[in-house]
Amino acid sequence: MRERVWITWVVLMFLGMHYAPAPAYSKIIPFVPGEKLEYAFRWKNIPAGSVQLEILPVKTFKDEQVYHFVLTAKTNKYIDKLYKVRDRIDAYADISMTRTVHYQKKQRGGRERNEVVAFDWPNNQAQYSNFGQKKEPIAVVDGSFDPLSAFYYSRTMDFEDGGQFECPITNGKKNGVGRLYVVGRETITLADGKTYDTYRLEPELNQFGGVFNKSNDATLQLWVTTDSKRIPVRIHSKVRVGHFIGELVSATGTQ
Repeated sequence: MRERVWITWVVLMFLGMHYAPAPAYSKIIPFVPGEKLEYAFRWKNIPAGSVQLEILPVKTFKDEQVYHFVLTAKTNKYIDKLYKVRDRIDAYADISMTRTVHYQKKQRGGRERNEVVAFDWPNNQAQYSNFGQKKEPIAVVDGSFDPLSAFYYSRTMDFEDGGQFECPITNGKKNGVGRLYVVGRETITLADGKTYDTYRLEPELNQFGGVFNKSNDATLQLWVTTDSKRIPVRIHSKVRVGHFIGELVSATGTQ
């Protein structure tokens, strides 16, 4: 399978395009350490695997208190035969949720990676490495987040009035600006029969690569709850190889 469309690929393509509010915005943190969200993913109605998002206890990193976000993803035994995924991402953001402090990703099962992005905020730089092979540092904009921390940052926003949000994103190799549109408010029912009042969100896709660029009618959507927790309950992508859907199956440790 040449296109990495399974599980982590689609999720992180969405996470990599997250958002910031207008300057007058007042941030409220809607999550706490101990929160664990689990999602089941399917491709063309075929079960494909699972993703887990977890917030570990607050820790100290280089004399600074940080949130520790973890994403783990794996395909099931049937999809393993096509493209095996066993991935883990650890992201650390400052306790005020204003920037990323450190980022690392271990990718197994297909093309293996062991990526680290080290941030040097006094000099506004980030340095990417893979299996210890370092690239030259790049300049980063104040307030930049890695893809996973940006996902949690997006949950601090007030989508009630709709509109567009944007934010600087970096993966240590390049910088970008993600844009998100609040399409509307919808009541949805998941495959397990649970119903949620949600906001439907759509990111701008012109900065996406891979399978999205190769699909003329590609779409990507996310539904988050309208309550103060802003929990994502469904993600849906439509690309040239079919539909990919992830739905929340378990949420523990929420406020």
